[in-house]
Amino acid sequence: MPKNTDRRTRILDAAEELFAVDGFDATPTARVADAADVPKGLVFYYFPRKIDLLLTLLQERLPTPSKASVADVVRRGDPAASLLAMHRRLGLEDHDSLVLRTIIFRESGTHPEVRDHLRKLRRSLVELTETALEQAAEWTVAKKLRRQAAETFVSVMLDHANARRAGGALPDVQGAAAVVALAIGAPTPA
Repeated sequence: MPKNTDRRTRILDAAEELFAVDGFDATPTARVADAADVPKGLVFYYFPRKIDLLLTLLQERLPTPSKASVADVVRRGDPAASLLAMHRRLGLEDHDSLVLRTIIFRESGTHPEVRDHLRKLRRSLVELTETALEQAAEWTVAKKLRRQAAETFVSVMLDHANARRAGGALPDVQGAAAVVALAIGAPTPA
């Protein structure tokens, strides 16, 4: 661990690596402190409870995207292109969180705080996608249909991100964007 990195960041980096390999419950804070090359008390100074360390990783390294993060990607009249641009901007599959996603899916079954973060992330992605569809469509889309279309596209984005982590065939995000656009009534290109 480089000494020039601030100690809090070194603690988070060490925790992320160790939690991914051994799991949250099987990783004592003393090992995190050793890996970060800091005194154990410093871990508790920054993170009073061990769960605070995990929650900070989630909040800082897999944050909930805001509408501002994709505000300039919407292309009026082209929902499919807007969805693809949003997907690229969010970069879920390229995110530094490939390791973090391993942690999330492992720990979400046993730690309600992690499950809550995962739900919040998914909910924000659906809302963001709904907004993109609403702004891209030059026609009125029923609210229920817009929500269903957003949930479908988010499912494909998350599946794509997880398939990248696990290897194997990737879902067709471009095809999903085209299907979603058609579902909300987008005209087909000539």
